[in-house]
Order: sequence, then structure tokens, then C-alpha cells
Amino acid sequence: MPAQALVIVPTYNEKENLDPLVRRLRSLPQEVHVLVVDDNSPDGTGQIADALAAGDPGVRVLHRPAKLGLGTAYRAGFRYGLEQGYRFLCTMDCDFSHSPESLPALLAKAGEGYDLVIGSRYVPGGRVVGSTPLRRLISYGANWLAHTVLGIDVRDCTAGFRCYRHTVLEAIDLDRIFSSGYSFLIEMAFYVQQTGFRIAEVPITFVNRTQGASKISKAEIAKAFYTLLRLRTRSLPWDWIVAQARHRAGGSRLRSR
Repeated sequence: MPAQALVIVPTYNEKENLDPLVRRLRSLPQEVHVLVVDDNSPDGTGQIADALAAGDPGVRVLHRPAKLGLGTAYRAGFRYGLEQGYRFLCTMDCDFSHSPESLPALLAKAGEGYDLVIGSRYVPGGRVVGSTPLRRLISYGANWLAHTVLGIDVRDCTAGFRCYRHTVLEAIDLDRIFSSGYSFLIEMAFYVQQTGFRIAEVPITFVNRTQGASKISKAEIAKAFYTLLRLRTRSLPWDWIVAQARHRAGGSRLRSR
């Protein structure tokens, strides 16, 4: 049976982590394919990805000319996955903060009919290991503001470990999403909820990276807070976008039956 799921892994200087991550993903009980989206990593991550793809037809690589942001990497991966006809498109970090062995739980929940499934630190059973108090405070604060300011019901709306059903990504106009960094995750959760898709969270253990350097900067944190304010204050344009997404969602659901 051909793989129905594609795992999109954005990379920038992840030479220590990429090979073992891809091998563990490809050894899961469910066959999943992997798309590495590399932003011209100077440490040779792109070359490692090419070597993995050369030896495994279930691995593909998308090379980009520079570090263009997490959100744009996801969008590029989504477009590839939709063009190739995958049913589920998943995202995860390359630093093992998300365990590959947790992916089957997300896929199983999506198989129950949920449109977006999030691997969550903040539902019962979820845990955070090795994160600094400051990082935890920033994460809690961003999620609290997303709940309070935007009314997002998801408890962990900054989580990057996700599984989207293809109909979600067909319905939402990805080109209209402004965010390019980690705030892309908040914006996607906002649109998915506003469009009326079903969202579920499954508990995971989030482990702070042990190899390589964190990509979250003060600028990324500032952009996330700006995204919250932008989505809240520009209500009329977003209402129009949501209406358009709902219209597309109706057409996609009819076609998928």
C-alpha cells in the first residue's frame, strides 16, 4: 500500500540530527515518506539529505537558497505534498524535541476523522523535559495570549508537531498567511479553528534539543506577539478570508466523498 502520509522536516544546520531522525521515521510501522526542506545549511545538512534520498525512494529533498523562515518552509512542503496526492501532511522539528515514535498516535487520531491533530505538551499526559524556565514562560505566555486574544481553543497552539488532513490545506489560502516564522503555527491554528475544521490534541513528551542550536530568537518571539495583535485588530479582512476558506472547504469536502 503506498504511503498516505508525508512528514515535512524543515532544516537549517541539523547535521547531527537529520540522519537518525529520518531513519527512525522510515522504520515506523506505518509507511511514511519524508520531505526535507533545507535552507542552504552551511554545515552540510543539505548534502546529508541528498545522500539519504539517494538511498531511499521514500525520502525527498527541497533545497532553498537561504534561510527563509519556518512558515515558508511549511508552505513549500504543503504544496509539494498536495501536488503528490498525500492524504495526511505532518510537520515536526528535526532536533528530536518531537519523538518520531509519537507520530503514529497523531496519524491514528487523524484517521478517526479529525482535520488537524497536534502533538501537545499541555493536555493531560503531555510533558516538557529539559526546557529552561524562561522558555517555558514564553511558551505558556504565547499560548495564554492566543487563547485570550484570539479565542483559540487549542491548548498548545505553538506546537510544531502536527498532522493536517489534505482538505484543510486545500481549503485555506496559504498565500494569504502573513507569518513566516514560528508565529505561522499560531496563525494556522487560528484559521483552522475559524474555518470550522475538527481539531484534536494528543499528549506528547517534548524534549528540549540536546544537539545543535535553538532557532528561536528574540525577533521570532516579537513576531509571534505581533501576529497575535495583527490577527486581533484586523478583524474585517480576516472575516473575509475565513468566509473564502469556508467556501473552499465545502467544495473540498464534497470532492473527497
